[in-house]
Amino acid sequence: MSMEIEVKKSLYETDYQLWLAQTLKKLQLGDFENIDLENLIEEVESLGRSDRHAASSYLMRLCEHLLKLTYWKSEREMCFRGWNLEITNFRIQIQEQLETSPSLKTFLQENFLKQYKNGRKLFLKASDLDYSLVPEQPCFTLEQALDEDWLPWNSRIDL
Repeated sequence: MSMEIEVKKSLYETDYQLWLAQTLKKLQLGDFENIDLENLIEEVESLGRSDRHAASSYLMRLCEHLLKLTYWKSEREMCFRGWNLEITNFRIQIQEQLETSPSLKTFLQENFLKQYKNGRKLFLKASDLDYSLVPEQPCFTLEQALDEDWLPWNSRIDL
């Protein structure tokens, strides 16, 4: 039995795609006794972490770009189209994740302040603006950030 476990671990470590194909086949056939359960559990856990990490990253970058539109007035006219495209991209990525995993909305709500602050750090490094000009607390809500029709300023008026 212990040799069989070592073979499964070895396959997982040496040929992940083959391990995945064999594990899937065993699951489909109901061959639960011969599944490498330890590594399968690890993989399932990592899927959840990966989704949360991606959602956090998209939210941070979304906040960064919303702050660029709000506060980086000297670059706004020249960079608006690119920043707006990035905002749309991050919103789409988040919405696609929320469609397949609606429970991520709670995770995003719980992590909004943290990702706003991270986005603020990135923005301030990029812009070299005075830190005191950009509030440490969000100047928009998560709902506004995710709303495809919302921008922190009206480009037709402010340009």
